Amino acid sequence: MTRNLPIRPVTRSAFDEQGFAGTIEALVAQTQRLYLADQVPWVVGYSGGKDSTAVLQLVWMALAGLAPEERIKPVHVISTDTLVENPVVAAWVAHSLEVLQGAAEREGLPIRPHRLTPAVADTFWVNLIGRGYPAPRPKFRWCTERLKIKPSNAFIRDMVRAHGEAILVLGTRKAESSGRSHRMTALEARRVRDLLSPNGSLPNCLVYSPVENWSNDDVWTFLMQRPNPWGYSNKELLTMYQGASPDGECPLVVDASTPSCGDSRFGCWTCTLVEQDKSMAAMIQNDDEKEWMLPLLELRNELDVADDRHLRDFRRMNGSVQLFNGKSIPGPYTQESRERWLRRLLEAQAWIRRNGPDYVRSLHLVTVAELEEIRRLWVVEKHEFEDNLPSLYEAAIGEPYPGRPLDEHMPLGPETVDVLREVIGDDRLHFEMVRELLDVEQRHRTQARRAGLFESLEKAMRRGFFEDEADATARAEQRKAAMERTPAEDEPDPIDLADGYVRRVDAGANT
Repeated sequence: MTRNLPIRPVTRSAFDEQGFAGTIEALVAQTQRLYLADQVPWVVGYSGGKDSTAVLQLVWMALAGLAPEERIKPVHVISTDTLVENPVVAAWVAHSLEVLQGAAEREGLPIRPHRLTPAVADTFWVNLIGRGYPAPRPKFRWCTERLKIKPSNAFIRDMVRAHGEAILVLGTRKAESSGRSHRMTALEARRVRDLLSPNGSLPNCLVYSPVENWSNDDVWTFLMQRPNPWGYSNKELLTMYQGASPDGECPLVVDASTPSCGDSRFGCWTCTLVEQDKSMAAMIQNDDEKEWMLPLLELRNELDVADDRHLRDFRRMNGSVQLFNGKSIPGPYTQESRERWLRRLLEAQAWIRRNGPDYVRSLHLVTVAELEEIRRLWVVEKHEFEDNLPSLYEAAIGEPYPGRPLDEHMPLGPETVDVLREVIGDDRLHFEMVRELLDVEQRHRTQARRAGLFESLEKAMRRGFFEDEADATARAEQRKAAMERTPAEDEPDPIDLADGYVRRVDAGANT
């Protein structure tokens, strides 16, 4: 009798040919040769995760094995903090950079850590709460470029401008995904120097990936067998990954059927590009001491609404109405929604400070600089001169708002808003239009030349003259139809007719 046994894939290790010690020794020697080959500065990408930690350890080991007079070229270690990272991971990385800097100075190694953050105007909360951008989606992924790519690219470009070239050392691995493997293989074909691939988006920047052929298990084997040389604990790193795994386990891998540890992905706790934040949910589930993160998970889930039309304006950011399948395409969050998100964020911050462990008692989910920029956007660009942010802050935090006064930007104030609401009632569109018209007029009043006044007034009226969303949709349909036909020679422009700037009159009417 023949039995068909299940076929299990053979898992290959990067240590198979030379053994663990031989492979590590060869990689260290290879890294030393590349380091000594030229004067091009190195930039090591460090996230605090397992892959970047393994790469940084290899670089450290390579530098430590060189004579002091050979350690001339600086090695910059950059870590990008999006300001919405998982707080546990963010604290881990920040402390790791401090320990790394101290150890490098003691050992005389030219390693220089840098914590990079996005510009205030690019942060997550400034764009979502300040400008009203909806929570990121795969088709509107506005966050990655602003939060992660721009800060690191700016640093690397500075290196290239100063030195003409830079070598980026990354922990990217082909085993991470088939897409990653395909991209790395394609870039390998364009190599002009051994082991250094071109960067797809940064000119004069080469990429060195020392662990490109390592598997997930290879990374953990290295981290567990070689202690962290700058004094941080790789076992604590393993524990952090273990806590972020749904089953709470990181088993010993004995065959291909055994699940591996370290598949968890740490990222922004606000991320709505995934269905759910499995790592944060697992941390809360597996560790009672992490329950203080529950308000973050709840807020993230509130942001991740499948249909958020009720939270957003039916007009686009510039006030126009665009249609898709006969419906208006929703624009930014309304003022009410933006104020609600800010209130929820500040309440979560206050709750964590009161109920969390000691190391989060001074946690800032949103910085004062971000609050100041949000306030400026609301008052100056969105003409919300009632200036509700300070009162929202004081109600949620229970402390006076720490920002500076904005009197010079508020020719009108809350009293004017109260009068407007009494006169206009619940008509939100007309209230916003009149408020903007008043604000525009007041801002131009003190100018010697009131250039641009009429254009600004016209924009305000174009944005707010609709009766409601149904009226705006109907007008957009009329405008679309008007643009698709050619008028007769003596006929008014159909777009002017659709916009209401020109009206038809009876032929016999008196003019």
